[in-house]
Amino acid sequence: MTSLAENFKKTKPIKVSQVTGTPSSTILAGLDQLLLILPARIPTPLWRKVPQGSRVQALKKRSATGSVPAVASRLNNKKQTALFVGTTNTNLDTFELLTFARKMVAATAGEKAGILGIWVLGFDETDQARLSRHLTAAALAAAYRMPTYKTRGAPLRIRSVQILGTPDRIDVSREIAEAEGNNVARFLTALPANKLDAGAYTNLLKHVAKDEGWQYKRYGITELKKMGAGAFLAVAQGNADDSAAIVRLRYRPGSKAAAPELSLVGKGIIFDTGGTNLKPFTSMLDMHIDMGGSAVAVGTLLALTRLNVDMPVDTWLAITENRTGPTAYKSQDVVTALNSKTIQTIHTDAEGRMALADTLTLASEDKPKAIIDYATLTGACLNAVTSRYSGVFTNRPDLHPVLKKSGRDSGERVWPFPIGKEYLEELKSDTADIAQCSPNGGGDHILAGSFLQEFVDNKCDWVHVDLSSVSRKGGLAHVPTELTGFGVRFSTNLILDKNLIGGASQTPDQRD
Repeated sequence: MTSLAENFKKTKPIKVSQVTGTPSSTILAGLDQLLLILPARIPTPLWRKVPQGSRVQALKKRSATGSVPAVASRLNNKKQTALFVGTTNTNLDTFELLTFARKMVAATAGEKAGILGIWVLGFDETDQARLSRHLTAAALAAAYRMPTYKTRGAPLRIRSVQILGTPDRIDVSREIAEAEGNNVARFLTALPANKLDAGAYTNLLKHVAKDEGWQYKRYGITELKKMGAGAFLAVAQGNADDSAAIVRLRYRPGSKAAAPELSLVGKGIIFDTGGTNLKPFTSMLDMHIDMGGSAVAVGTLLALTRLNVDMPVDTWLAITENRTGPTAYKSQDVVTALNSKTIQTIHTDAEGRMALADTLTLASEDKPKAIIDYATLTGACLNAVTSRYSGVFTNRPDLHPVLKKSGRDSGERVWPFPIGKEYLEELKSDTADIAQCSPNGGGDHILAGSFLQEFVDNKCDWVHVDLSSVSRKGGLAHVPTELTGFGVRFSTNLILDKNLIGGASQTPDQRD
């Protein structure tokens, strides 16, 4: 077992327990920190239920309006439990409530690691469960320690979570599964390129597949040449060795021979120099995260596995570097993709769409009902929606409102853009079937999506996610780290709650 595989296992979320009913003083005394969430308008009788209510009420009157948390205090017990009181309105959307939850959890960072209690008080049962789940998601995200190579590791922040005060146990299996998937996405994306090179990545996936009961298949350079995957190989040919590969992972809850109903596809460019059209320093500095799309695909597959989704799922990962050198591909090269289309290369830093083209073709061959691909594909999308949103594209325009609603309901917000034949006018080539991109660069996120559509079987419902939210300084929604793992919650919402495949929903209750 490699050390990388051992570290991967640490992405499992911390323990979550529950104590129903009004917590006793003994229960509260066992906590190291307590997050107490109250309505924005607190009725006077409610203060009698708040621990040390009169003191907390007095402190709240002196605190800054709108601060999060509104009050910081300590309970009078042996542990001197740190108490953080926050107030919120339930008419906020999911993103706003998750952001509130992240800030509440962040307030505990200066405390000794231990048991974090979550008590939502003064709301109806539905809102109490909803807020408790959001705070749990934020706590699970904050508790995960990102990979570090410092001689002294970062201290633990939270060892376990205890949900208090609900009349009945609430189902947080979804939050736990999504947290593990998000942790996996953040873990993989954070790894330096010399720790997660192509060989290490494919080897890690083989270990994980064995542990999870997934089928594993690696398509190496020799096999891809025989298959005619010229678009992927154009990017890989500049590498120093032949470790690049397309990997397929198969989740089969029933028959191992079942055809996939869903295929997840991820861009796994483990380092992107820009190739012959070399990136400048500031643009290349963080290009170890250019494999973030593949990380989200793996994280989503793991979350679906944890939820025991009764649906066969394939995951396809295009894993290579984009390097410089005498054998690297060049502008004006003409290559033949796996679906026999010829491509005129224009800019070697548009390598993601090349690697994805053949991978999408492979995914399409099994004729799944739906394909979702994830990629840190274009700077144009980041310019269009900033890092607060990610862009989405689809061959089914009627899905646009569904995609937006999945983003709103999950707190991982997306914005749809048009694609199609009209935009292929910009990708006309005098020497090949299609140009890789436009030399003018305008609307490149739309042109990239239109290019990719040419490699997807139109019988499949296809969604392309351009991950402009892969990183955001200060975190995003409930996730406190710069690398966000964006996409796992959006995907589970789209697949399970919005019934992307049809009949796949495994959720026991209606999610907000």
